[in-house]
Amino acid sequence: MGESVPFRGTDPFSRSPAMGVLSKPRLELRIGSNIFRNTNGVVTIHGKEQLVVELKPELGQLLTTLDLYDEQGTRIAHLRRNIFTLNEQGRFAVETPQGQSLPSVQLSDLQLGLSVLEIHMVSVYRVDLVWGKLFSHKGLPVEITPHYCRIGSQTTLFGEILEMRGGPAILG
Repeated sequence: MGESVPFRGTDPFSRSPAMGVLSKPRLELRIGSNIFRNTNGVVTIHGKEQLVVELKPELGQLLTTLDLYDEQGTRIAHLRRNIFTLNEQGRFAVETPQGQSLPSVQLSDLQLGLSVLEIHMVSVYRVDLVWGKLFSHKGLPVEITPHYCRIGSQTTLFGEILEMRGGPAILG
């Protein structure tokens, strides 16, 4: 009567019957050389949600929602799950290369002939933002390289490891 009975969860994230059900793992975002652990896939810049990444591994998809701004902070494009819903004068293009083992999303500025953003799914729990050159809603430049993430001229993140506890990755 006093015996403990192990809980047998039906959640696919259970590690073992004796451990019970664990919460669903959150997404790790790597932005340049910075690691944001346990995020909800949202990236805020200066307090405003600017980027959302969603993984659909069963479909082999990496979905990106993003607002693009100009130097004055005016929204000039909106990407919703890899499809532009606003794209002034067809300025931007999105590519989701097929035939790769893991999906990626690449945004280009056709007017300037530059890459705007490059995102790679590394695993079902990790996404890397390896390259970016865009503006925040305040018109400040946001630059992402494999080595750092810089917002404006005052904030540079280099090699940071941050625990987000299910919230957004916060830049600036």
